[in-house]
Amino acid sequence: MEDFLEYLSNVFENYDFRKLIFPTVIILLYIIGFVYLFTLIHNNKVNNNIKVTSNDDNKKSSEFIYVDVKGSVETPGVYKLNSDSRVIDAIEASGGITEDANTRFINLSKLLNDGDVVVVYSNTEIENAKKDNIIYIDTPCVCEEVKNDACYKEDSSSGKVNINTANIDELKSLDGIGDAKANAIIKYRTENGNFKSIEDINNVSGISESLYSKIKENITV
Repeated sequence: MEDFLEYLSNVFENYDFRKLIFPTVIILLYIIGFVYLFTLIHNNKVNNNIKVTSNDDNKKSSEFIYVDVKGSVETPGVYKLNSDSRVIDAIEASGGITEDANTRFINLSKLLNDGDVVVVYSNTEIENAKKDNIIYIDTPCVCEEVKNDACYKEDSSSGKVNINTANIDELKSLDGIGDAKANAIIKYRTENGNFKSIEDINNVSGISESLYSKIKENITV
């Protein structure tokens, strides 16, 4: 053992350790570079996963809406529907209307929004409301304490045409509106939802500023 230790002592005394400096530095640089590259790749994967997950969640949440269906339907309740659903889809999801239901004042084709309330009144409710003078015969909403997002918002007393609910003949009663423009208005509201204001009719193909000036006093939403 003493001879071996003496041998090692002689080796260390005679060896030039400066020869190890350069290869040691090269090896350390390789190790540092590898660690940095691995860390960079790992962080990119994490960030990409977070981004994709976020986009997927937003996409999924925007694909569906929740609508509260009340009144004369088979199974009232809150229903999860596709984002492009209409009032008729909500009613069908609730099992359809009951025998005493009255859909005269409901816009079945209206495009729904998240959180909307659809109230299907019964014949009895409407008749009672008329008797109690809560509504007039041409005013659709009979339930004041519950907002009905599917009701027509007509104002017959004003003599104005509701561009959200008017049919082709009613639209054609407006000055300068013929078959083509009436169909364009109906197509626009079907594809984009109800007009928020009368000014929105300017977005319809064929409705010029001069035509809008002629009809703006005779239309409502």
